[in-house]
Amino acid sequence: MENGKLIIFSAPSGSGKTTIVKHLLATNSNLGFSISACTRDKRGRNEENGKDYYFMTPDEFKQKIVQQEFVEWEEVYPGAYYGTLKSEIERLWSEGKHVIFDVDVRGGVKLKEYYQERALSIFVKVPSVEELEKRLRERGTDSEDSISKRVFKMNFEMSFQDQFDVVLLNDNLDEAVAKAQKLFDDFTK
Repeated sequence: MENGKLIIFSAPSGSGKTTIVKHLLATNSNLGFSISACTRDKRGRNEENGKDYYFMTPDEFKQKIVQQEFVEWEEVYPGAYYGTLKSEIERLWSEGKHVIFDVDVRGGVKLKEYYQERALSIFVKVPSVEELEKRLRERGTDSEDSISKRVFKMNFEMSFQDQFDVVLLNDNLDEAVAKAQKLFDDFTK
């Protein structure tokens, strides 16, 4: 797609960004999800390789770094790599779709820097640290240690919000989804 655009959603874990992204994907047929590559284990039985993530070994991931196959990549936690394959964006554009991302804040900043005007970067902000912790617990997919690390990391991630085009406060999910839809519609006109 010659005029393909990128919509980048980044935020601390538990902010609701994945819920917003899934809603936009379900209601916009011209939108395709950019599947990230990662080295972490699958969470539960529901995650699938090539659908939720491209699950790789650290060695496979590092080889792709050397071969410059990533637009962006990060070592998010020691030994835990995440990244966006160039081939994934090209795949979606070749299908005639705009690309939507659900990525870590550093990845979001790098994607915006790389694609500039073709990208709209949106930082989904949670109302408070307490609300983030509550959402992570309700999600039921993280250990206590993982929740503790993610809450600690939130303050660091919040420092990136000024590097995004839009800060979207998610204190009411229905309103946040409606605002996200309007941002997408206006950007892809």
